[in-house]
This record gives sequence, C-alpha cells and structure tokens, in this order.
Amino acid sequence: MSDSQTVQDRLDRLRELEEFTENCKKQLNDIFETLGWSPHCKQEAMEQCPYDPGHRVPVRTMEKHKASCLLRKMGYSAEEQAEMYDPSVCYENSSVQSFTMDKSVQHQVILQARSAAPLMRMEGVFWQGQYSGQPVDVPQNHKRAVCDLTVADRLALYDHVVGVLSQQKEAASSCNDDLYVDLVSKLQRDDDQNEPKTHLELMAEMRDYKRRRQSYRAKNVHITKKSYTEVIREVINVHSEELARQWREDEAEESSTRSAHSSHRRRLDERRSASSESHQSHSRSHRSLERSHDGDSKKKKKKRDRDSRSPSEHHHDRKRKKKKKKEEREKEK
Repeated sequence: MSDSQTVQDRLDRLRELEEFTENCKKQLNDIFETLGWSPHCKQEAMEQCPYDPGHRVPVRTMEKHKASCLLRKMGYSAEEQAEMYDPSVCYENSSVQSFTMDKSVQHQVILQARSAAPLMRMEGVFWQGQYSGQPVDVPQNHKRAVCDLTVADRLALYDHVVGVLSQQKEAASSCNDDLYVDLVSKLQRDDDQNEPKTHLELMAEMRDYKRRRQSYRAKNVHITKKSYTEVIREVINVHSEELARQWREDEAEESSTRSAHSSHRRRLDERRSASSESHQSHSRSHRSLERSHDGDSKKKKKKRDRDSRSPSEHHHDRKRKKKKKKEEREKEK
C-alpha cells in the first residue's frame, strides 16, 4: 500500500508540474504576441574582451566596449569618460589632417628630444633633467597631459606632430603637381592628328570645364540669390543715382549760365564806367577852360582898369590902404 501510494503521489506531482509549465508557456506566448516578438530568436555571437578575459560581449558592440575597457584599465573614471568626445566626427568631410600617437612613439619622441638636450641647466633651453625618463600612457584629456607629461615633453611632442603633418602636406602637394602642369602646348594639336589623349590631358580638360561652369554660375548669383525686396532696393538705388546725376548736370549748367551773365554784366558796367569817366573828364576839361578864360578876362579887365587910372589916383589908394592898416593896429592895441 505504501509503494502504490508513493507512486500515485509522484504522478500527481508530475501532472501538476506539467500543468504549471503549460500555463507558463501559454503566458509567455501571449506576451510575445502582444509585443510582436518571436520565441525562436538566434543568439548573438559573443567575443572575449582582449583587455579583460572575464568580459564576453557581442560582436557588434566589441569596438565600443574595447574603448571603454581600455580607458577603465588606464585609470579613467566613468565621469571622465563621459566628458570625453571623439573629435573625428568633426573632420570627416574636411581636409584637416590628423595624427594618431601610441605609447611607444610617444616615448621614442621624448627620448630623442632628451638626447638632443644639454646635460646641464641652461637659461632659455630645456635640459635633460626636465624630460620624462619612464614611458607613460598617451594622455586622453588635458588633465592627464598636464599631470603625466612635463612642459619639455609636451613641446617635443608638438614639434614632432607639426613636422610629420608638414611632411605629409608636402608629399600630397607633390603628388598633385601634375595637375598644374601647363598643357597648352600639348593640347594645341592639328586636326589631322588623331592621337588618343593621355590621362593628364583628360583631367586638365575636366578641371577647365568645372571652372567654366563655376564661373558661369557665379555670374548669376546677384540675380538668383536675392529676394524681391533686395532687387527692388537695388532698382530704387539705381534710379536715385541717375536722378542725382541729372540734378548735378542741371546745377552745373545753371552755374555756367550765371557765370556768363555775370561776366556780360561786368563788361557792360566797365563800358559804362569808362564812358562816364570820359564824360566827366571832358566836362572837367571844359570847366577848366572856362575858368581859365574867365581868369584871363578878369586879369585883362583889371589891367585895363589900372591902365585907365591916373598916377594921383594910385597914390591916394595907397595912402588909403596904409591908413586902414594903421587903424586896425591901433584897435588891436
């Protein structure tokens, strides 16, 4: 009896478990249908992190995980990582050159600068004691650059980066020198020659074609790129300038006519003054002649009167004058 009872109990428990699992599956299926998911999903491929063997991450997020894991291993906190930004996004569609430096290159550059520096302290020059002797990780922010590298180290790294980028720029310019070759003599061929054009000639023609198109488009910018208000404003400015020019011409004509009238009046006044002066001089001469005639006639008359008088009358006249003078003297006393 005990064995049969235990078997029955086990069967009941198994039946309950089956019912429970069926109920759970039904609930999961309902959830999948509600969310639109599929219960048969493929598991993503996982990879092991090269910096921490205990990390296994999906393949699609491995690069992001390696960057954060490397920074965490170098001692950067989560706050410092949040403040870091990748500047490569800003230079994707630009011609700005970039340079990536690793730990070995950084240490080699510092050692070269240290070997070229003087042994003793000198004014105005970095000496060997101011350079780092041990290799350090490449700083990822300004705080680490100031703390881990000395001033001499930072200057040596700056000079190295500037030199490398200048060499790259010169190499790129030398590679493009063939585009600026004067190919006019090569392009001036006779029509009889049917030689195929070289690659450089085709590139030069395409360059000239693009330049012509750009210049043609640039000529229409002042019309196609302006609004209605700007066009009307320019029309008003043109009319205003034209009216101002006409007004200045009218003013110049009026001033010229005024100057002509004033010169004509001046000549008339000069003529009138000359005629009046001549008339006055004539009248003055006539008056002087008349006065001279009158004076001569009076002198002649006096002379005739003197001649007509007798000597006794002359004597009496002199006595009379002397007597008058004597009386005047006595009165004054």
